Amino acid sequence: MTCTLRHAVVTGSSSGIGRATALRMAAAGWHVYAGVRKHDDAPRGQMITPLIMDVTDTEQIGMAVESVGGHVGRAGLNALVDNAGIGVAMPMELVALESLRWQLEVNVVGQVAVTQAFLPMLRQARGRVVIIGSIGDRFTPPFGGPLAASKAAIASIADAFRQELAPWDVGVVLLEPASIHTDAIDKLQRDSASAADEFSATGRELYHESYLGMVDAAMKRERRGSPPDVVAEKVQSVLTVSRPRARYLVGKDAQTLSNLARFLPTSTLDALRRKVFNLPAPGSRAVASNREGASR
Repeated sequence: MTCTLRHAVVTGSSSGIGRATALRMAAAGWHVYAGVRKHDDAPRGQMITPLIMDVTDTEQIGMAVESVGGHVGRAGLNALVDNAGIGVAMPMELVALESLRWQLEVNVVGQVAVTQAFLPMLRQARGRVVIIGSIGDRFTPPFGGPLAASKAAIASIADAFRQELAPWDVGVVLLEPASIHTDAIDKLQRDSASAADEFSATGRELYHESYLGMVDAAMKRERRGSPPDVVAEKVQSVLTVSRPRARYLVGKDAQTLSNLARFLPTSTLDALRRKVFNLPAPGSRAVASNREGASR
């Protein structure tokens, strides 16, 4: 007999936004499949079923689809929340290409892989996909290029999915959080400090001081941010309203940052970011050229 509850898959449920979303939806009567890489990391609850699924592992995704499909049957899947992700913050000149590829593999390719795999079930239920992006798709901070690039990419992919899936009444909504205080903030700061320690001698000379200053300023802002449940509440709302918008800003600074990116000229926005993150002025560290040699 097919279960009559509403069913949702939430990726990246071990902490932060994913965990808060799984718990909130379960409390609202959803049967939530909480995607995690380790069983012990899953949130606990009567309406929560842990789902082992690394979004970069094709075999695990396939097994997860079989597990969910065996339970929901012909009723299909009502919701997929694409939340799993990692953050790489590094100077673009110094970021290891392997790290950049992994950033895109998890935050972009992994989300597409999961969405593709669950789409047949979403079509059956005329369900919805909620993609957790970031205000970084509009507002790129210095040294945040790898993470912001992944969020800009997933925003474009959300636009494509939304248009392409409309004929089957499968809705796609992008959330763009800003200043959300999660455990990931502490991890990102630790990872950034470790990365700075491993800069080459030249890298340290070029970026060490300004990079760590940026990380410190950014982390202070994030720690004053909204709790993850603010995003979870918006997810629940998006999944229950009859006609959700295509995009929602959410979190303490989201609207402010969006307005800055929208209305300020690039030169003014760059100057503001330099001030906020205490970065060197343009040209202040430039090496004087040998004009005499260049003229020959």
